[in-house]
Amino acid sequence: MLSAEDFETRAVHAGRDDLAALGVHALPIDLSTTNPLPDIEVGGGSYEAIATGGHPTEGGSVYARLWNPTVARFETALAALEGAQEAVAFGTGMAAVSAVLLAAMNRGRGRHVVAVRPLYGGTDHLLASGLLGTETTYCAPDEVGDAVRADTCLVVMETPCNPTLELIDIAPVVAAAGDVPVMVDSTFATPVLQNPLAHGAALVLHSATKYLGGHGDAMGGVVAGSAEWATAIRPVRAITAGLLHPLGAYLLHRGLPTLALRVRAQQATAGELALLLTEHPAVARVHYPGLPGADPRGLLGTQLRGPGAMVTVELEGGYAAAERFIGGLHLFTHAVSLGGVDSLVQHPASLTHRPVAPDARPGAGIVRLSIGLESASDLWRDLAGGLDAATLTAAGHASASR
Repeated sequence: MLSAEDFETRAVHAGRDDLAALGVHALPIDLSTTNPLPDIEVGGGSYEAIATGGHPTEGGSVYARLWNPTVARFETALAALEGAQEAVAFGTGMAAVSAVLLAAMNRGRGRHVVAVRPLYGGTDHLLASGLLGTETTYCAPDEVGDAVRADTCLVVMETPCNPTLELIDIAPVVAAAGDVPVMVDSTFATPVLQNPLAHGAALVLHSATKYLGGHGDAMGGVVAGSAEWATAIRPVRAITAGLLHPLGAYLLHRGLPTLALRVRAQQATAGELALLLTEHPAVARVHYPGLPGADPRGLLGTQLRGPGAMVTVELEGGYAAAERFIGGLHLFTHAVSLGGVDSLVQHPASLTHRPVAPDARPGAGIVRLSIGLESASDLWRDLAGGLDAATLTAAGHASASR
């Protein structure tokens, strides 16, 4: 596991080793769709290497669907932050999930996937749909061992979980999976707070659209692990044309040097707001790993270096209260996604988790907050105003019905 100092230094410098030789200081953006080749032999050899999951030979990048140096720099940086041998970047997080599933099935073991719930709604829906040919068994973390079969090719989990922020101990899941690889979606934690590979996971996945970019202006996904896994995943990316756009790679890479500063500042505000939310009468429950009793396994300080900057509230009054609360906010933007510098609010059951099976869908009174870099006092005034408006509106409706 990286020390804080090591992480901060790597975040600034990783993926920039070739800049001095290029005579530049800022990250360059290579927008070429095709690349001149020195001769047929270099071109053919490089194409073969890339198409089979390897790296291009010098002077042989060939074609942007296969390889791009701006993307490769971001991959190098992210791998360094996760303690991985290599990383593979995609146009979105769901493209990364899809590629991992296809690569796992292609390894010849089978098409069965074990998925630990709760899980991001898009991933849950993809698995449930069987669109990629998977057969999925959903289970709780302590049921993984029983769910694994001879034809299981992958175990998929997320921690902290979306949207209720349960913390799952990665090591016992890995142990229960045996020789089946485990992929951990660590989007909420970021490499600042958690490195799943250090706890036995085979792969760690991020929706880079969220905290890694941090400014809501670049989409991407990235998965990191061993060189063997990267070699298996890259051909899927090449065939399905899922490569991250170089402009997106530039923006995501540019976000990494400030990642630790942003996450820690957002986390501090989230902890303050979570405590205040527990005291409001309109709130039935607050989900936040840093609250007393929220981490029964003691994963904070061991698996995680902090509770993060996501806060989820359950409101008294269910869906109607959630609707009034969100409608009463002004500083929080009502929008999906998370992890940016501005604060967002969304209703998971209606949006990100709408495709999830009803018995696994978040409750109607659950609202998810992504805490940004605004001041805690301003954010609390906005939250309190929304909660008060919801409470008053509810009281008004009750009086009118008498």
